[in-house]
Amino acid sequence: MSKLRQVFAGISDPSNNKRNKKLFLALFSTLLLLAVVVGIVAGVNSRQKSSGDDNLNFSHAIVKSACSTTLYPELCYSAVSSEPGFTEKVSSHRDVIELSLNITIRAVEHNLFSIEELNDKRKGSLTKREKTALHDCLETIDETLDELHTAYQDLKIYPNNKTLYQHADDLKTLISAAITNQVTCLDGFSYDSADKKVRVALETGQVHVEHMCSNALAMIKNMTDTDVANYEMKMGMTKSRRLMAAEDGVHWPEWMSAADRHLLQAAEVKADVVVAADGSGNFKTVSEAVAAAPEKSSKRYVIRIKAGVYKENVEVAKKKTNIMLLGDGRKNTIITGSRNVVDGSTTFHSATVAVVGERFLARDITFENTAGHAKHQAVALRVGSDFAAFYQCDFLAYQDTLYVHNNRQFFINCLIAGTVDFIFGNSAALFQDCDIHARLPGSGQKNMVTAQGRVDPNQNTGIVIQKCRIGATSELEAKKKDFKTYLGRPWKEYSRTVIMQSTISDVIDPAGWHEWNGNFALNTLFYGEYQNSGAGAGTANRVKWKGYKVITSASEAQQFTAASFIGGSNWLRSTGFPFSLSL
Repeated sequence: MSKLRQVFAGISDPSNNKRNKKLFLALFSTLLLLAVVVGIVAGVNSRQKSSGDDNLNFSHAIVKSACSTTLYPELCYSAVSSEPGFTEKVSSHRDVIELSLNITIRAVEHNLFSIEELNDKRKGSLTKREKTALHDCLETIDETLDELHTAYQDLKIYPNNKTLYQHADDLKTLISAAITNQVTCLDGFSYDSADKKVRVALETGQVHVEHMCSNALAMIKNMTDTDVANYEMKMGMTKSRRLMAAEDGVHWPEWMSAADRHLLQAAEVKADVVVAADGSGNFKTVSEAVAAAPEKSSKRYVIRIKAGVYKENVEVAKKKTNIMLLGDGRKNTIITGSRNVVDGSTTFHSATVAVVGERFLARDITFENTAGHAKHQAVALRVGSDFAAFYQCDFLAYQDTLYVHNNRQFFINCLIAGTVDFIFGNSAALFQDCDIHARLPGSGQKNMVTAQGRVDPNQNTGIVIQKCRIGATSELEAKKKDFKTYLGRPWKEYSRTVIMQSTISDVIDPAGWHEWNGNFALNTLFYGEYQNSGAGAGTANRVKWKGYKVITSASEAQQFTAASFIGGSNWLRSTGFPFSLSL
């Protein structure tokens, strides 16, 4: 018999009443204590479960709220909420962005492995262009990893160490560039049916990363826009007041001639090395000088290129920062090549000069691709360098002359000449005081000044042409009635181009703009014109697309000035080139 049963048996014996009473009280106390202990344990477990549920529900609510601002909310939510231990990592919208960036980095690394594996498996059967396109993908994916890692670190210190405006613009620029890189990779497999088979093998992974980057960009934009609005409200500022307050930054007085400005600047710039084809300098080729330049330098490294024609393809890699190419005059110093798509290159790889390292500067140089209109895409300069600037340079080719690929660039007092889509890409690029001339195209071709490639409405990218002169070369001028020329067409869905305060000649068709393919992007693009003049500037007969707009408000136009559109007040002065920050 158990002790408990013995106790109960003893209670029923009348001869043991006094002892039984003590035993009963002891038993009752024990049972009561046991019940209290059980209750406490159950309560603690219940509270822990409730607390855990509360944490889970709170984290899910934060993720859902952050993801609701994205273009792909289901992907955003499922990716973050599936991350192990995400409830301990998420307590704010910024935590969601950080976690999303980490997940995206892993996806990019997976794509890198897949491309390397594909290259190894199909090496023997790949065409020349497919091999080139895979190399392009490896380059753009490597850049993407740098951009995402930098964005993650930048987000960790947000909003400290920089102004709120600068921090916001830097974050949006990094993720915008990452998105563009995914699209660029796939675009390399769009030339013929054989290329497209390789594209299919890569498409799922590239599009997945593009969408993940898009979600991160949307959340960053929502967070920074909210913070900026709150700051401006606190400071009693309006957006238009902030934009209009930008100080004009023209460096040179109006009375100083172009020749005097050139002499003054030339005296201020000291070369670190000299390139001369005749052997009188430190190097005979530009490529050799660039290769010898220091990596990741915070100090400007000036490569002076003596007068001459340099037939070579030059690449300024991302590790080559703060390099300046200084020529002996745009008519005297010419870097020329002829790579093109017809002969087996990709558009990306066809560039005579390709620049990726940030804070690149060039002055008094001609960048040229001589392939001709029959060879289709043939780039003179591709620039993906952030904070890059070009002064008194010429860019000469036919189709796809100037590829403003991604990041932020500024062009002042330059000449850009070409035929089809001759200024194209998806950077934030601003042109001031430039001559933009359409050339005589091939039979059956139409000239398109721009083909902007924004693929996401949250990207801070676009082409802005301000205080420039848009016209025709003498060769086209004589035959302009036989070939139509337009200000641009939408290469991608959210194409954005603004022409303002410029002189437009009658070489531009009265419709102004041309479709890419049927109704594609006509409702989602943004094409704006503001205070232009000249025989081709009339807007009465312009296209009637939903995305086209005649800008009449100065405060709206201010959004596309150097101060606002490329954050010029933070970096243009360091170039030593003239510029204007405002209208």
